[in-house]
Amino acid sequence: MTTDYNENDHAWIRELTDYPQTLAAHLDFFEDTGQIEIPEDPIERVVFQDRAKAAIRKIAQNKGHILMVGRPGTGKSLLANMFQEVLERSMGDYLRPKQAIVAYPGKDRNHIRIAYEDPAGIDPMVEELNREIDEAAESVDEFSLDEQIASVQRVKKWLLAATVVTGGAGFFFPPAFIATGLTGIGAIFMYMQENNHRAQEKIQQQAMGGKKNAVKNLYDMVPEILYDPRRDTELMARVSEPDARNMKGGFRHDPYQSGNLQTPTHKRAFLGAHAKSPIIYIDELKTLVKVGYMPDLLEIMQNKRYMLEGGRNTGSGAADRSENHLRADNIIVACCNHDTLAYLQQEGDGAFLSRIEDKGEIIQMESAVPETAETVRQVAQYIKQEIDHLSDDLTQIWGDVIAKEGHDGVRKRSEHIFGRPLPKDYILEAREFSKAAVLEIVKELRCRASDGKLSSILRPINGIVKTAEFEAILDNSKQVFPHHVRSALEEHLSLEGAMSRESAAHKRDLKKYIGAMTDSIGYVVGLAVIQASSSGQMHGQPLPIHCQINAGGADVVIAPGKIGDIAKAAAQNVRASIKKVLKKIDAPYVGYEMHVEYIQAHGGVEGDSASVAMDIGLISDFIKQPVNQTFGVTGSLTGNIMLPVGGVTEKIRSIMAPDLGMAGACVPWQNKHDVEPLLVNAEFDFVLEGSIPGIRIYRDDDRQAPFDIFFCKTKYHAYRILMGLDRETVEQRMAERSRMDSASIRLEKAGPQPALPASPGPDAEPIENPERFHPQN
Repeated sequence: MTTDYNENDHAWIRELTDYPQTLAAHLDFFEDTGQIEIPEDPIERVVFQDRAKAAIRKIAQNKGHILMVGRPGTGKSLLANMFQEVLERSMGDYLRPKQAIVAYPGKDRNHIRIAYEDPAGIDPMVEELNREIDEAAESVDEFSLDEQIASVQRVKKWLLAATVVTGGAGFFFPPAFIATGLTGIGAIFMYMQENNHRAQEKIQQQAMGGKKNAVKNLYDMVPEILYDPRRDTELMARVSEPDARNMKGGFRHDPYQSGNLQTPTHKRAFLGAHAKSPIIYIDELKTLVKVGYMPDLLEIMQNKRYMLEGGRNTGSGAADRSENHLRADNIIVACCNHDTLAYLQQEGDGAFLSRIEDKGEIIQMESAVPETAETVRQVAQYIKQEIDHLSDDLTQIWGDVIAKEGHDGVRKRSEHIFGRPLPKDYILEAREFSKAAVLEIVKELRCRASDGKLSSILRPINGIVKTAEFEAILDNSKQVFPHHVRSALEEHLSLEGAMSRESAAHKRDLKKYIGAMTDSIGYVVGLAVIQASSSGQMHGQPLPIHCQINAGGADVVIAPGKIGDIAKAAAQNVRASIKKVLKKIDAPYVGYEMHVEYIQAHGGVEGDSASVAMDIGLISDFIKQPVNQTFGVTGSLTGNIMLPVGGVTEKIRSIMAPDLGMAGACVPWQNKHDVEPLLVNAEFDFVLEGSIPGIRIYRDDDRQAPFDIFFCKTKYHAYRILMGLDRETVEQRMAERSRMDSASIRLEKAGPQPALPASPGPDAEPIENPERFHPQN
């Protein structure tokens, strides 16, 4: 076989084995996280997002707007909080409003007038007005309905007398009974009216409203303080549902609109975030788009003022509004995901984005950052911050118990929680991470990204850090060690991760069954990933594939099932690649019908990373050569070259469990750096299969359960690993098969002929777990 590798290629793979030492050197400034100091600068507590932090400092200097775009968990909310803290420290006393906002009665009952007043002056003035009106109310006689009651009583007496007289007359003149009935009814009505007056009098007197009602018109003229900067001191308003009422304000509904009980319009007014808060933080811009507030926001951002209006189509406040404008010179801090950004780019020709860029910046949050000495240091800082947060939480929850009962009381109470005895020296306090445990977190961040980067989606890692802490606490360990982190990783799975674990268990049994029931010809173990919709994290899983290639008929490839467009195109590409090889070796042209089956891939398949696996399966069936079922393979195919694909680290991890029975994997050459995180806290060797370089990772202690990863440049290198054949042998047997098929087709056309005996190739024996790969120093 003509090799495509040279000594430099082997040297590059050997350099991969230096990665754990290089990574450890980045963390040589501490032995455990207790030696790490947290920065005083709030913005520097946000890790990885260096470009965003620089933009925020610049925007804080000129009071610009900010739109942070990125996946959930990349630190958008944390950056917004740090932005507020920085402005609070630097310019808070100047940014915070100095004037109170006061509402006065307007030109009619539906209008109010807004004024900005000195809070030190308006407050005493309102108190003085209320005091003087109270004094005036005290001078008013107590509420009484005696005159009305006396009048009703007189009428009632006359009606009763008339009832008696007409009743007596009725015995002599019967039509008089009609008058008796009418006067009796009138007397009863007057009795009810008398009781009604007495009840109203009592209610007014008990509610002390009798005197105040007389001066209610004066109370209604007293101005209302809508905003007092001495009481509302928050610099930033966090708006979770940014609609007109929360952002602009409005007028409350008045249920009492008659009987001199109505509330004047200016006393029903209330203000939103635009009028009260220098900074408005909108955590998810999608909610603003859904409620339809975007046009109002654009107008306010442009004019820096707005009119207070009733926000409902019906109700007592629908027609209310202010006569003059409210000021609204806000700093808008908004967050959104990429789907919302795509909508904003089309909505109004990107008007909102234009407003942001006019006086601010659109910040793209990093989903992954290159692994450097600085970013690795930031991982250690991030872990230390999470430890401090956990320590604060434990103090808040258990502080009173510790103060009263000590740690022994905490231990006894915790035994009820966990349902088992705990060590006598059990202490519920946060543990520091050892350097090796920090390396496990770095490894996990590398596995969740690609291209030698660290994932910046840290929210799922928060739970892993805390779970590792509790694992160490339950073990009563002095520090958090790597096995605590690995245990936490087993427990902390997203929905997709749990599905992947169940799928892997199913595929393990399926693979064993296929291996026992078939000769492994045409069967290959591909590698796939599923992606978490929330965090973007990938979870690998094995993907068994079965391929068949039959002579005659249409020259097509058939891949049934829920196959995406890219996967269908990849299948066509594989067909073209095989035809190209047949043409190159001058094989007779025969139409071949190729079938590709993704075994029990009920959720569908998309992407081209199974191209090499399909090619191997088809060639295996074509030349009747078994495929090593203990090796997985992934890679995209163009011609004969294997191209890099995504999620390689997670794909390899998905088949590394010893109970799965896998012995190794073939990956594209350009994905070699994706193997680096798998070497952390593990033992490994450099290996060669012919000239194909690889790395052997030992999965168990004492260098047991080896797992070989080979880096292939072409599909022929993958043939060598999975089928044990070199390029010349594969092409020779392809030519022989093509000639046999051509001859068979000619005989069929000529008429019935004796069947030719099948003659499998001399190398058609099954391949066992390759023990021929010897470690190289």
